[in-house]
Amino acid sequence: MSAALRALASRRWVAVWRRNYLVWRKLAAESVAGNIVDPLFYLLGFGLGFGAMIPEVDGVRYIAFLAGGTVCYTTMLSASFESLYSGFARMHVQRTWEGILNAPVSLEDVVLAEWTWAASKSLLSGTAVLLVATALGLGQSWTMLLIVPLAFLIGLAFSGMGLVMTALAKSYDFFTYWFTLVLTPQMMLCGVFFPLANMPPWLQALASALPLSHAVALGRPLFLGRWPADPLLHVAVLAAYGLAGFALALALFRRRLLS
Repeated sequence: MSAALRALASRRWVAVWRRNYLVWRKLAAESVAGNIVDPLFYLLGFGLGFGAMIPEVDGVRYIAFLAGGTVCYTTMLSASFESLYSGFARMHVQRTWEGILNAPVSLEDVVLAEWTWAASKSLLSGTAVLLVATALGLGQSWTMLLIVPLAFLIGLAFSGMGLVMTALAKSYDFFTYWFTLVLTPQMMLCGVFFPLANMPPWLQALASALPLSHAVALGRPLFLGRWPADPLLHVAVLAAYGLAGFALALALFRRRLLS
């Protein structure tokens, strides 16, 4: 991680981050809308549909229970899409990285910029869903403000892992495995739609090792105006996933692009 710390201190990565932002800004509205429409369908469809059959979950309306998990799920998806599809396009298809590396910028700067940019974009998507949920009257506590920095941390966790897949990918088709075998199971097992306590103990143990469970364990209580249990543990797990993913991705990109 020493190279990453040097890249962070040099601030050259900021120019690469800004480049990605300026390109994204041209289609910002369409991009954010695309990232939040699918989760909003889940929120409204499941929340209103199942909500008619399930009066309350953990002492709150089901749609409010679902909203806290949906914010985390949206952030996960946005960070993953950006680090996988957009990151792969810039690295391999468009060869944008190749052009950038001809400037006085290191690979560490580029990967750090991609990591933080994907997290920044996921923060916007998560915040957008949070605002919609607030407009629907599903949460009105000051603790909801803490979900904004949490969304960035969730973005770092999943974009770090996404960059590992990007470093290994030969084509876009490779990402189907990541979504099918990793992201979709987390959506179903990590408490987005129902409490983890309803699952068998062995599934609870499995879910507790997955990053989305820790994201939901923080995001849902904050959304509902409660303080999370063991917040430092959940923050530490998400940070560990993000840092480990970034470090492994950087090593894989070095082997792929510089060897």
